[in-house]
Amino acid sequence: MPTVVLMDVSLSMTRPVAQDGSEEFQRKNLAVHGLNMLFEHMASNYRMEFTTLMAFSSLWELLVPFTRDYNALQEALSNLEDYDKTCVESALQGVSNVVQQEWGSACPCQLQMTDAMDNLEELLRLSGGDGQIFTMEGALCMKSVQAMFGRLIDHAYSPFHAVLHCGNLSSDVQVFPRPEPVVMDEEVEPMPRAVSTDLEIVGFIEIGDISSPPVISRHLVLPIAVNKEVDEVGAGATDELEEEPSASQMAGKSPNFCVLLHGSLKVEGMVALVQLGPEWYGMLYSQADSKKKSNLMMSLFDPGPEPLPWLGKISHLGPISEAAENPYGEDDSKSPFPVQPSVKRSYAQNVTVWIKASGLQTDVQKILRNARKLPDKTQTFYKELNRLRKAALAFGFWELLKGVADLLERECTLLPDSAHPDAAFQLSHAAQQLKLASTATSEICNNRLKYRSPSLCGPRWRTVCADCCF
Repeated sequence: MPTVVLMDVSLSMTRPVAQDGSEEFQRKNLAVHGLNMLFEHMASNYRMEFTTLMAFSSLWELLVPFTRDYNALQEALSNLEDYDKTCVESALQGVSNVVQQEWGSACPCQLQMTDAMDNLEELLRLSGGDGQIFTMEGALCMKSVQAMFGRLIDHAYSPFHAVLHCGNLSSDVQVFPRPEPVVMDEEVEPMPRAVSTDLEIVGFIEIGDISSPPVISRHLVLPIAVNKEVDEVGAGATDELEEEPSASQMAGKSPNFCVLLHGSLKVEGMVALVQLGPEWYGMLYSQADSKKKSNLMMSLFDPGPEPLPWLGKISHLGPISEAAENPYGEDDSKSPFPVQPSVKRSYAQNVTVWIKASGLQTDVQKILRNARKLPDKTQTFYKELNRLRKAALAFGFWELLKGVADLLERECTLLPDSAHPDAAFQLSHAAQQLKLASTATSEICNNRLKYRSPSLCGPRWRTVCADCCF
C-alpha cells in the first residue's frame, strides 16, 4: 500500500524544545529524526513500498514523488525550509491530487502526518474513523519520539513473515504487502480473520480450471535467506582463512523451496492452492512483469469452504491418481470443472421470456407451423404449446391463451380434404383445453396438456412426453 508522508513546515514547528543537555532542538528536528527512523526501517524491511514526501504550510509542495529510493527521501528531509501558517485543508487537497494522479481513486494509501494539531480526532471522524493517532508519552524529547515511531512501525510497517509448507519441503517467506485481517459481514458474530504464519500448500491445479477468480487482495511472496553459520572448524584448518562471502552471495547459493516452486508453476502453467487458515484458501502463481522478469504472487480468496463455486469445496478435491479414471481424459481433451451444483439454479432454468413482441410472435408461429404438419409433428406441437401455455399462466396472460385457441380453431377449418382425420381432432382438442385454461375452469390431470387418440375401445388419454410436464 503506497505511503504519503505529509510534513508540517509552518512556523509552529520551529518552536524550541527544552532538553536536559546543552544542545537545543526544534519540533521540526524531532519530526525529521522520527521520519528518518521510519525510512530506515522501510529501506530494510519494506523495500517494495512506494513512498512520497510532501510539505505543507498555507500551501503544499511535492518534495519527492512516489519512489522506492529512501536515500532521496532522507536527503529531502535534511533540506526542509520554514514557511508561514498551517492550512490542513489545502494540504489534504494536495494529497488527493497526488494520489489520484499516480494511482487513481481505487488504490488505498496510508497517510502519515507530522503536525502539532489538536483536531486530528475530528479529522479522523470525518474521514470515516479508519485510522489511528500516535502521540508521544511523557516529555517531548528524542526518546519519546523514537518510542512513538516504534509503535507506528509495529502497527503498520512490520513485515509479515511466514513459513510455506509443501509436504516435507518448507521455506521462510515474506508476504508483501502485509495481509490485513478480514471481517465477513455475512456471519452472525463477525470476527476478524487473520492469515496464519504457516501457509500449507494443499494441491495444484491448472490455470485454465481456476480461470480468473475473484480475490480479496494480491501479495508478493519473497524468499527469506537463512544464513547457517558453521559451528565447528576442522582440525586441519589453517590459521589464514579465506575472505568470507557476503550474506547475499551465501543466500544466492543456498537452495530455496520458494524459488523451486516459482519456476515449476511458471513452466507447468499451474497454480498452487494454499490454506491460509481454517476454511480459508488462496492461490500461488507466477505473474510476469515483463518478458524476462516474473514474480511469485499469492491471491487471497473470500473465507469459506467453497470460495470458487465452479471448483466445489476445496476439501473435496483430490489427486488424479485416486480417481477411477483420468478426469482430464487420456489426451487432456476434457476437464472435470465446472462442478455441477446439486441443486439446479433458478437462473439456469429454461424459462420463456418475452421482452419484445417479436419473440411472442415467433413462438406462436412455431406452434402454427407444427399444427399444419399434424399428425407427424404431434410431439413437437404439444411441446411448444405446453411451453407457451405455461408462460401465459405464469404471467396471467389469459388473452394469449384465448387468442391461440381461436387460431387453432381457424387452422382446423382451413384443413384440406386430404388432411389426416387425426389432425382436426388434435387441433380442436388443443383449442378446447386452451379455452378452459383461459377461463380458469380447466381440470387437467397433473397440470399437463394431453392428447387423445381414437382406438377400438373408445377414446383414451395419453401423455405426449415427459418434457411436456410443468
